[in-house]
Amino acid sequence: MDEDASSDTLGEVQAAAGVAQAAAGGVQVTPATAHFIQAVPPRVNAGAPGHNVPNANVGEWTTSLCACFGDIPNCFITCVCPCITFGQNAEIIDRGNITCVRAASLCCTVCNLCICTFCYTCTYRTKLRSFFSIPGNQCGDCFVHLLCQLCALCQEYRELKNRGFDPSVGWVANQERRTRQVETMDPPSVPGSMIR
Repeated sequence: MDEDASSDTLGEVQAAAGVAQAAAGGVQVTPATAHFIQAVPPRVNAGAPGHNVPNANVGEWTTSLCACFGDIPNCFITCVCPCITFGQNAEIIDRGNITCVRAASLCCTVCNLCICTFCYTCTYRTKLRSFFSIPGNQCGDCFVHLLCQLCALCQEYRELKNRGFDPSVGWVANQERRTRQVETMDPPSVPGSMIR
C-alpha cells in the first residue's frame, strides 16, 4: 500500500514538474523545485507595435457579444444613437484618418438612404478583428451587424477600451496620453558602484 501511495506522489510531482517546465518556458525543472514555480501568463503584444497590453489575448474577443451591460453608459448611448458609438469606434480603428463626427454622419446618412447601415459598420468590425488578430471573416461580421448591430457596436467599443484605448476621447487624445505615459516612465535605476 505504501508503494502505491509513493508512486502516486511521485507521479504527481513529475506531472507538476512537467506543468512547471511548460509554464517556465521550457526551462529544466526538477521535481524537487517544481512547487516553487508558478504559472504566470505572459504579456501579449496586442495591436500596433508599441501597444503592449497586459492580459489581452491576441486571437479572441475580451468580452462576449451580449455583455452590453458591462458598460452601462455606452450601452445607453448606443441604444439612443448608435451612430455616436460607431463614430467613436471608427476614429480609433482608422487611427484618426476619419473623425468621430464624419463617421457618425456617414452612418446616419447611410441609415436614412437605405436602412442598411450594417453594410458600412461591419467593415470596421473586420478592421478591428485584423488589428487585434481576432479570427473570423467578413461574412460573419456582416451577419453580426445585420442581426444585432447594437450589441456588435458595444462589443467593439468595449474591445477598444480593454485593449488600452478610450474611444470617447478620440484618436488624438489617446496618442497624447500614450506619449505622456512613455515620457513619464522612470528609467531603471543602476547602482553607481558594485557592492560585494
